[in-house]
Amino acid sequence: MKGELVNALASAQHASTASEQALVELDDLACGYEGKPVLERISLSLYPGQFAGIVGPSGSGKTTVLRAMLGMAEVFHGAVRFPSASGKLRIGYVPQLETIDWSFPVTVEQVVLMGLTVESGWLPWARKSDRRKMHDLLERLGIGECAKRHIRDLSGGQQQRVFLARALIREPELLLLDEPTSGADIKTRHEVLHLLSDLNRDGISVLLTTHDLNSVAAHLPWVICLNKRVVAQGTPDDIFTPEILSRTYGAEMIVVRQGNLILVSDRLAATRAGLDRDALEAGA
Repeated sequence: MKGELVNALASAQHASTASEQALVELDDLACGYEGKPVLERISLSLYPGQFAGIVGPSGSGKTTVLRAMLGMAEVFHGAVRFPSASGKLRIGYVPQLETIDWSFPVTVEQVVLMGLTVESGWLPWARKSDRRKMHDLLERLGIGECAKRHIRDLSGGQQQRVFLARALIREPELLLLDEPTSGADIKTRHEVLHLLSDLNRDGISVLLTTHDLNSVAAHLPWVICLNKRVVAQGTPDDIFTPEILSRTYGAEMIVVRQGNLILVSDRLAATRAGLDRDALEAGA
């Protein structure tokens, strides 16, 4: 039932893009850092209302796609365009938690209010309306009681919600998240994905990167397989095949379907676990 719902949502999102302008277009884009390309002339479009995930091996350019949309990567060829935006597209960005300096002495409410300085510049104090918006967001995300706490004292799930609130306080049209469930336990991954689904239903387009094929990407309405270039994109049912995933990861991948559940493993990991393709398929 869940797989059918995911694919129905993906079909509806895909159909709605037929007559719409893209929010973001990467047009034959080659980009990277310090003169070295990471993405090799890729073309990719994200449309209003989409909820999509980028999967691929380490070093495949997943984070660079997000950074290109933020204007944080060096462009060598092609362009990043925002066709449907009147002026500048409002983008919220949630970085990997591993990149955060947790020793910096800052509270939850201070982190969230920092999201406003991107457009308004530094203010010596927050306006009353800003603080009201900040507290409303924290309550909506279920961490209202954490406002005065230091960010290093929070759980991983709470920290993720703090940085999500920092991105949302700008009222973005597009939300970009880099590995939002990395290192999280099953419960936290489940909560984060449900929260992102709710935000998407409220009209925010969502694009995230992930390494977690089984518990994250397989439940997203739209999946983009990336390895320097776009290998394939589509619904999980279309994309999660041994052929496509093997081309994406450069290793033999095993895909087993059990009802609406999709299980993915690479051959080496399956062998180490004492499993093989026949055993996995027999279990299906």
